[in-house]
Amino acid sequence: MFLSVFDVFKIGVGPSSSHTMGPMTAANRFLDLILSDEWPRPAGAHVTALKASLHGSLAYTGIGHGTGNAVIIGLMGEAPDKVDPDRMDDIIAEVERTGRVTPPGHPGYSFKPKDDLVYDKKTPLPGHANAMRLTALDRDGRVLLTQVYFSIGGGFVVTETELLAMQKNKKAASTQKVPYPFASAKEMLAMAASSGLSIAQMKRANEEAVMDRATLDAGLDRIWDAMSGCIDRGLKQDGRLPGGLNVRRRARSIHDKLQEEWRSNRQNPLLANDWLSVYAMAVNEENAAGGRVVTSPTNGAAGVVPATVRYYLHFHPEADQEGIRDYLLTAAAIGGIIKHNASISGAEVGCQGEVGSASAMAAAGLAAVMGGSPEQIENAAEIALEHHLGMTCDPIAGLVQVPCIERNALGAVKAVTAASLAMKGDGEHFVPLDACIETMRQTGNDMNEKYKETSLGGLAVNVVEC
Repeated sequence: MFLSVFDVFKIGVGPSSSHTMGPMTAANRFLDLILSDEWPRPAGAHVTALKASLHGSLAYTGIGHGTGNAVIIGLMGEAPDKVDPDRMDDIIAEVERTGRVTPPGHPGYSFKPKDDLVYDKKTPLPGHANAMRLTALDRDGRVLLTQVYFSIGGGFVVTETELLAMQKNKKAASTQKVPYPFASAKEMLAMAASSGLSIAQMKRANEEAVMDRATLDAGLDRIWDAMSGCIDRGLKQDGRLPGGLNVRRRARSIHDKLQEEWRSNRQNPLLANDWLSVYAMAVNEENAAGGRVVTSPTNGAAGVVPATVRYYLHFHPEADQEGIRDYLLTAAAIGGIIKHNASISGAEVGCQGEVGSASAMAAAGLAAVMGGSPEQIENAAEIALEHHLGMTCDPIAGLVQVPCIERNALGAVKAVTAASLAMKGDGEHFVPLDACIETMRQTGNDMNEKYKETSLGGLAVNVVEC
């Protein structure tokens, strides 16, 4: 099993990897399909119009997550990692004004968002809770091509055929041959023991099977630069977040107070937790505002990993760029195992799969750069994930704001605590990480749908202001 570090950590835009980045990517894929020879095009037929329908969680919380806007932007040929966040409103306004999408390399198609973009809450599509159907028509309104896509979390998008293949044989999810193809924590530890390598070294060897070292390191540095830049932007912004809840940004004011305490040498027994929290909140406030973020492993959980890396740089004198690379490689190894054996999608297993997974990844990465053994690293990940089990995904008004922003802060605190606890032991512990991941999967399967990113239960319906 091989999932690249660059699949786990994707540069994109907020507020949601599954509800924003995924639909944008799906729209890109549909545009490519239209121009391809992969479908039986009737003689003389030409695509002149497009339609889109959102289903399941994408329909229920799509407005709050900006899913419809993401589809529009994607149908204009813009990709999550390339689009300028400051231009997105103008792109949407142009399509609404003209009733057309004009992606590069295409003739342009009729697409009137008010008529051609449907939030279908009544028709769930079997396969996954995050589903969308894209349709291409000719000038007479005849359907020429239709494709269903599933946004399965973390910005990953698959078709019905691809999803069925994944479900039928998970081992076929990746055909890439790598030297250390661990698909579970047990296999990872066994390979580490037999090879004498760290988790980061094994993950690096796997990545270097498909790219050279310089390319890998440059990519890892680019990921961290994007994460760090997101923190810095979030610490400079204030005002209210968009969406209608009128949530006030707090990261900047908290950061200013912490800076004042730092300069005055004032004692604060919670100093490390406060810095962790403000870093995570800065990222998720940026995400809520539709800014540039990195899936870690999702947008809704994007603050946990960057916060703990910045904590590492802030509080560990030995921290350096090589340490950051090892951190990201280790975190990605854990994230890949979780995604392969359970899920990182809030619509599939609740927030335990998002912030819980992020906290496990961050704990593992931090334990690694603190000198932890593979067993201590696996223990750190298990502790962090175990104490997120059962966490629901119940965003108020479908916005990635409450409780998501503060939840990332607490996920980062748990990650550091888990790493510290694991480092105090020798790696031996009662609950294996694999058992914890399987428990998360089972818990997600049993969880009522109203607690899985539909905003039909929990805080989403129990807050009067909502």
